[in-house]
Amino acid sequence: MAKKLLLDGHDVYIIDNLSTGFKENIPSKATFIFGDCSKKETIDQLDNIYFDAIFHIAGQSSGEISFEDPLYDIDCNTISTLLLLQYAVRTNCPRVVYASTMSVYGDNEKQVVSELDIPNPKSFYAVGKLASENYLKIFNQVYGINYTILRYFNIYGPGQNMNNMKQGMASIFLKQLLSKDYSSVTIKGSIQRFRDFIFIEDLVKITIDALDCDLMKNQILNVGTGVKTTIAHLLDLLMQYSGIEKSLKIEGNTLGDQFGIYADNSKLRGCIDYHFTPIERGIELFVKSQM
Repeated sequence: MAKKLLLDGHDVYIIDNLSTGFKENIPSKATFIFGDCSKKETIDQLDNIYFDAIFHIAGQSSGEISFEDPLYDIDCNTISTLLLLQYAVRTNCPRVVYASTMSVYGDNEKQVVSELDIPNPKSFYAVGKLASENYLKIFNQVYGINYTILRYFNIYGPGQNMNNMKQGMASIFLKQLLSKDYSSVTIKGSIQRFRDFIFIEDLVKITIDALDCDLMKNQILNVGTGVKTTIAHLLDLLMQYSGIEKSLKIEGNTLGDQFGIYADNSKLRGCIDYHFTPIERGIELFVKSQM
């Protein structure tokens, strides 16, 4: 996101506590503030600078980890939203683009979900994200802050943190394939579970496009490809493009995990014309970036 915005000629400020990221990934031309968005003292370091928009992508993004420390999770995913919204009001920032999640839907018998479906969170992570969505709506009604809520589906691609083994399904499996520390690939739950995997470059473009698209103002939008991919197929692709085959070890389940949903993205397609990267091509690029 930061790299693309800088290439487009914008000034970019980044706040990150580097809990899951790396300082060397931060573009040199961006202004970097090391800190936690859920802490007032961090937000105060912005010194009431006016911004055209705030992209709120910071957060604890693992459903599994949210059960380990629900208080940290609510800080990361909800208190941070409130502090940034208060900053927007204080500085007259007109626009907030918020990274929400497909996790707010929980499981759905239809499998394919639209923005009209009633959320049914299964994890503390999803609860915090849904709360933030509602805060954004109220800040719009009361203070006129325009928002776009993007419900991201499963993101993967170059630059992903390969050391985080509790977040990012594609990266977790690829790490186990590539590392000599793993004799097999462990899967929690059935390999017939499924997801809607979206390539990072697609996600970046759509998120930035939300800034200038009037049709996306004050809307909730699914950001997914609309393609259902089973875990079995994902593993086949990872092994095919890495040239590495390992046995599979299936055990237990992850707390709060969804069996499977994928995106009805017709609302998004009604706002922008976009062709998503097929998972075969995306996985190929992801694997090459790690080898």
